[in-house]
Amino acid sequence: MIMNTLDDFNAGVRRDALDKLAASGGFPEPGVLFNMHCHSFFSYNADGWSPSRIAYECRREGLCAAALCDFDVLDGLDEFLTAGRVLGLRAAVHMETRSYVREQAAADISSPGEPGVAYIMGCGYTAVPQAGTPQGDFLAQLRQGAQDRNLALIARINAALPAIALDYARDVVPLTPKGVATERHIIRAYCNRSKAAFTDDAARAAFWAPLLKCDASAYPAIEADVPRWEELVRTALAKRGGIGYAQPDETTFPLADLFLPWVKSCGAIPTITWLDGTSAGEADPEYVIDLMIAKGGAALNIIPDRNWNLKKPDEAARKQANLDAIVKACVKRDLPINIGTEMNKGGLPFVDDITGPVLGKYAAAFTQGMYVMVGQTLLGLYADAPYLSERAAAEFPNIATRNAFFAAVGAAPALTEADAQALLDAGPDKAFAMLADRASAE
Repeated sequence: MIMNTLDDFNAGVRRDALDKLAASGGFPEPGVLFNMHCHSFFSYNADGWSPSRIAYECRREGLCAAALCDFDVLDGLDEFLTAGRVLGLRAAVHMETRSYVREQAAADISSPGEPGVAYIMGCGYTAVPQAGTPQGDFLAQLRQGAQDRNLALIARINAALPAIALDYARDVVPLTPKGVATERHIIRAYCNRSKAAFTDDAARAAFWAPLLKCDASAYPAIEADVPRWEELVRTALAKRGGIGYAQPDETTFPLADLFLPWVKSCGAIPTITWLDGTSAGEADPEYVIDLMIAKGGAALNIIPDRNWNLKKPDEAARKQANLDAIVKACVKRDLPINIGTEMNKGGLPFVDDITGPVLGKYAAAFTQGMYVMVGQTLLGLYADAPYLSERAAAEFPNIATRNAFFAAVGAAPALTEADAQALLDAGPDKAFAMLADRASAE
């Protein structure tokens, strides 16, 4: 099936499949929904989707925009932006990592059970930093840091579970297209290894049942549900309390004080993230936002599904109230909001319904944030005028006005390859005017 070749590890195969699928047409008109936080197989995607596959599936579902957001790498940047132009999908590229916040060293923030550790992002990258530059060197450090943590995790688990011991090069690296594995790849490799080590179903159940804290008789059903199986194995082996877990400190991840300025130096938007407001470090949304703005944060990311789509009414009410507080705090500060689903769970639906009774209250803020990220991408890529550039600050010193302009640029119809070439041929100054004209025409 040609769609599956969109996930081939060979970039040429993926591009050929994308061109053929785009030429076949049949896409719906873009609607009002979007997903601005999609992990690809360059870090981890539950369905093994490539950047091209994500763009295609989003376009096929009628989304009006999408953003790639991989951990620690920008390996899918060019592919995703190209796919957006080929398919007629507004596109942006983000990156996510974890950071250490010294001021909150004693408090959980957005990484439960890990005081001082916060997820953090850069939004709207337009190019991969060149090797040998300060920006390129920092990106390489992120990549190396991720690998060092992986190797240390595997060493701890191997020591505890020698029966399924992994070899990183043999068992983990082949699961990724460019050798950048995540914790989830490691867990998948341990699951695969257990099948090779214990070919007898009963023996495998006997091995895993104590680790997963289940009866051996219940284990086969767990293994049959692969996402659930991998999540339980991840909890047992790698998460807090797991046999391979090591408590992080300020040497484990980059300092937020270093990461956020680096994002700006790359021409992207330094972005704070928010989990659900239940931790001590997120209890006061005004404080945490202002703290991170002081470090250079200029936008905020939310995964809304964590905050409203809950089975327990009391938990849902508490987290929805927290969501309301953080959105209001952002709106008060004219802080753009980026939302998405991560695509860690697999399957459909993979988009937040901002037309529903809960998220519909924030549709205007979420939609403007999405268009700001698209506008940031276009103005950064073609006009050399990203959101935090000197030109943007001079033209739009008022942040609300800047948001409105960038959102208007992002709201124009998705660029085609011909449109993009015309902007490149025009040069930055003329391209700025051309993008402004496109915005005013809408």
